[in-house]
Amino acid sequence: MGGGFNLGKIFGIQFRLHYTWFIIFVLLIVSLSWQLFPLYYPGWNRLLYWVVGTIATLLFFISLVAHELAHSLVGRVNNIPVKSITLFIFGGMAQMTREATKASAELKMAAAGPACSLAIGGMFALLWMLTRGVIEPVAAMAYWLAQINVLLAVFNLIPGFPLDGGRVFRSLMWHFTGNYKRSTRIATRVGQGVAYSFILGGILIMFLLHEWLGGLWLAFIGWFLQNAASISYRQVQWREALHEFTASQVMISDYMVIPPNVTVDELVQGYVLPKGHRFFLVTDEGGVRGILTLHNIKSVSQSNWAMTQVEKIMLPVDQLKVVRPEQDALSIMEQMDENDINQMPVVSEGRVIGLITRDNLIRFLRTRSELGM
Repeated sequence: MGGGFNLGKIFGIQFRLHYTWFIIFVLLIVSLSWQLFPLYYPGWNRLLYWVVGTIATLLFFISLVAHELAHSLVGRVNNIPVKSITLFIFGGMAQMTREATKASAELKMAAAGPACSLAIGGMFALLWMLTRGVIEPVAAMAYWLAQINVLLAVFNLIPGFPLDGGRVFRSLMWHFTGNYKRSTRIATRVGQGVAYSFILGGILIMFLLHEWLGGLWLAFIGWFLQNAASISYRQVQWREALHEFTASQVMISDYMVIPPNVTVDELVQGYVLPKGHRFFLVTDEGGVRGILTLHNIKSVSQSNWAMTQVEKIMLPVDQLKVVRPEQDALSIMEQMDENDINQMPVVSEGRVIGLITRDNLIRFLRTRSELGM
């Protein structure tokens, strides 16, 4: 999910806030401070409502971070690296560099989030019991946080792929059938059924009960789940397709080779702008020296292009991640995700015979999809 702000890293995992997060953040604060707490605790002053509402909202999103972190840490223990976590309007989404290779690993990872939310809900319930009748604002906040975390766990356990419950369901199907792709297809169909049920339920609530806001929200959640299920299944199909091909089948060999003493200005004016080349192999008589991409070029101020040679900004050969011709394309894509790189040279017997780029892999998959393959 693109767009957002980096919050920093926790246990080496990058956390981001998507722009849509601010929508639900503001809605929650307003709902708690203007409606919920004034309704059940009419004796507070106005400032206290907003202070408690804001703190409760922040603690809820800290609970969401813990939920996603539980997934990620259990995934890491089971050799499923998580690169980043993005918080958005419906919760959180983890970006994994590879999928689980065993049903048991996916089951543990999927169940970790709801289990964490239930544990957090239990902690806030305990806090509520200790503070009710003593510190009312703290008790009110703890009561709501206990409820919302339990609801979060229950919602995520709905068997609607790609929700946690859908992944638990897929892992069980995978365990009993031994077929990952078939299990994903079944879990996706169930997930889409759940999504359409949400949409239908939302429409009925709007037109029969005239609860327009609640019905619209439920239908919107269903629409989101339906799209998420379809996208997740397509990603699984693409990953399966990549597994069937080797580096030699998906590499490109029409890349540009340039000497190390070419200036950035000469490169841009001679190759990038007129011919559209985006990456280059830097070589001399001694062999490959490195790779140059648009990212490297953009790291140099335009005023310094004429005096900067490409060898000064290229990625040196000793820092390159290389692949073998027989290596499967899926593992290459996973390496790119894990190391945050977009190009990898294909090397055979010490010689570069081709290049694999992320764009080329995506284009390859899209072409197969358009051809119905």
